[in-house]
Amino acid sequence: MSKNYQKILNDVLRQIKPKPEEKKKLESLAKRTLEVTNKEAKRYKAKAILAGSITRDTWLPDKREFDVFVLFSCKLTEEKMEKLGLELGKKVISQLKGKCTIDYAEHPYVCGAVEGIDIDIVPCFEIKSTEQLKSAVDRTPFHVRYIEKKLPLKLSDEVRLLKQFLKANEIYGADAKTLGLSGYVCELLIIAYKSFINVLKATVDWMPGEMVDIEKFYKKTDYQKLRRKFKNQCLILIDPTDKNRNTAAALSSENFFKFRKYARLFLTKPSSELFFKRKIESLTEMEIINLQAKRRTELIFVKFTPPKVVLDILYPQLRRFAERLQSILEETKYEFKVLRRDCYTNEKDMALVLLEMEISKLPIIQKRIGPMVSDSDDSKRFLEKYKDALRGPFVEDNFWVAEVKRKFLTAREKLQDSLNEPTDILKAKGIPNYIAGQLRKGFEIFSENVKILELIEKDNGFGVFLRKYFEKESLI
Repeated sequence: MSKNYQKILNDVLRQIKPKPEEKKKLESLAKRTLEVTNKEAKRYKAKAILAGSITRDTWLPDKREFDVFVLFSCKLTEEKMEKLGLELGKKVISQLKGKCTIDYAEHPYVCGAVEGIDIDIVPCFEIKSTEQLKSAVDRTPFHVRYIEKKLPLKLSDEVRLLKQFLKANEIYGADAKTLGLSGYVCELLIIAYKSFINVLKATVDWMPGEMVDIEKFYKKTDYQKLRRKFKNQCLILIDPTDKNRNTAAALSSENFFKFRKYARLFLTKPSSELFFKRKIESLTEMEIINLQAKRRTELIFVKFTPPKVVLDILYPQLRRFAERLQSILEETKYEFKVLRRDCYTNEKDMALVLLEMEISKLPIIQKRIGPMVSDSDDSKRFLEKYKDALRGPFVEDNFWVAEVKRKFLTAREKLQDSLNEPTDILKAKGIPNYIAGQLRKGFEIFSENVKILELIEKDNGFGVFLRKYFEKESLI
């Protein structure tokens, strides 16, 4: 490895490795939690294991948390397993003198806060093979055992470097908000390529549909079939514990190319700056005015209060809502045109969709082109429908044509009309369920700079979102 790389990586590791006292505190609490959980689990004929980055010492210092999975007998029903899991989790957090809440994934589980450290107590079924899966969480014990067996402790810092690199560039996390790579994927990549630098060297040559099969479950002749199976997934990293699963399925195509870009950047111009998040300032009033003058587009925002749902539901619904708003505006009969769209939420009291309009205003006259004059039946229907048109019906190039008064002259009017409907109609229009319910409680459509600046003043994250939108980075 280049000495230049190593010097930088050593410097980064000094900054991102947990301090000895931090490590001692986390590991001590993890040990105590596991003991308490196993003691309680015996009452339910279950057992507990530690899961996640703590098991191989690959955690980052700002991630003061760990998971304990409780393995219940497969003879229990899912309902019974969930009930016992919550009961057990609450008892454990109580004995540790912490506070707990209930969170939800595929199953509800207990989240505890003890001595400033977050602890998740997650129930699952104890199964002998991933072919017996009842839910995704049942895989975790297999992942734990595989990582313990295949990832030597001497490679823990290589995983840390990869996690920090991804985190700094907003690609770390397989959640619906980030659409990046999970901690488990980071560990698998280090197992596959043996070092952080080797992962980067491999990444720069990746092409969409890249196959990484650590356990060599498949022959290369099977790859095309697998790419069809995992359609539109840029990186296919076969789960060593379940050959039918792509562990990198959450990775978006944008983040795939982003990873490639930053890998190439570090290899050609090594810098520790790529491991630490760059501070991004909000757009200023003058920048917004200049951007609008330069682009000559109209920004339309649809703002509402986000529904109280988990983030893995909220973000996909927001993206689908933005997509649906664009399709509503671009229906042929309305002729509005969206240049680009995006969405933002502070995950508390504000969510919005940004629509940058290429065409947002239209003339009052709209031309409707009908059938060819030789088509008798369709002509009859067209002439009847447009008998009271502003102009016509008349013939143009052997087609019937009519000029009618346009119903909506601006995109804002069309959006206001479409969204101002009862919840059931909004859902029927394709508005995602939870968002449809929120829109009935109120929404706001605006374009004015004064309103945009008010929101930036109130919410710095919104100003940062706008800068990222307008300064969209090149991915080559």
